[in-house]
Amino acid sequence: MRPDTNGLPAGWLAATGLPPQVGGLMTSRQGGVSAAPFDSLNLRPPGLRGDAVDAPEAVWENQRRLAEVLAGARPVYLDQVHGTEVVRLTAASLDTARLPRADACITTEVGLACTVLVADCLPVLLATADGQAVGAAHAGWRGLAGGVLEATVAALQGVSDQPAHQMHAWLGACIGPRRFEVGQDVRTAFAEAPEACFVSTGQPAKWWADLPSLARWRLNRAGVVKVSGGRWCTHTDASRFFSFRRDRITGRHAAVIWRR
Repeated sequence: MRPDTNGLPAGWLAATGLPPQVGGLMTSRQGGVSAAPFDSLNLRPPGLRGDAVDAPEAVWENQRRLAEVLAGARPVYLDQVHGTEVVRLTAASLDTARLPRADACITTEVGLACTVLVADCLPVLLATADGQAVGAAHAGWRGLAGGVLEATVAALQGVSDQPAHQMHAWLGACIGPRRFEVGQDVRTAFAEAPEACFVSTGQPAKWWADLPSLARWRLNRAGVVKVSGGRWCTHTDASRFFSFRRDRITGRHAAVIWRR
């Protein structure tokens, strides 16, 4: 895959603001082998429930290409359910026959890459200040409301001596604040959120929800103040990103973080 100006394959995002001992990135839809409507770098593991199915051999090749870029760090995929479960990844505990059922993961081990898949939901990558523990969270509105970010921060604190205010967080691409229309259920779930996180669409009980702002608010409440990223919209950039809300049948990006 041809590298972009950031040294990654074309269209991929480099996670900035992380400690130098930590690598982080988010893939784009470009640079893979999947056919439409999954074109082209669909990384969603075959066999998961729901959604249409891509050709397994195409997904495996796409996953191989991602692993090649990570230069020795093994991406560990999750069976995501829009929940708040956080799993700790260790080489000894990994079951190669079954994906961990969780929406966030952490690790302290070199050689394992915490990985979450998204196609409109917000991926959040986190690292302790000393780079000795890293984590990734799949944060759609349900996960955010349920506390998946707070759970990930707590899990990182549980395996390190690093306080939350010294942690680093990076927000990847997600559906943008003028494309994510929500109803009263979502507004009620975030009743305590800053008013700026929701803008009326002009229709009764309909709002534009700002996922990155909601994530920053929840991270700040958990003590994490060093937050970067969150400025890309998956819905509006069809050439670069998958979007479930835009296309319904589509592939998945990966957001990945690992200890170097």
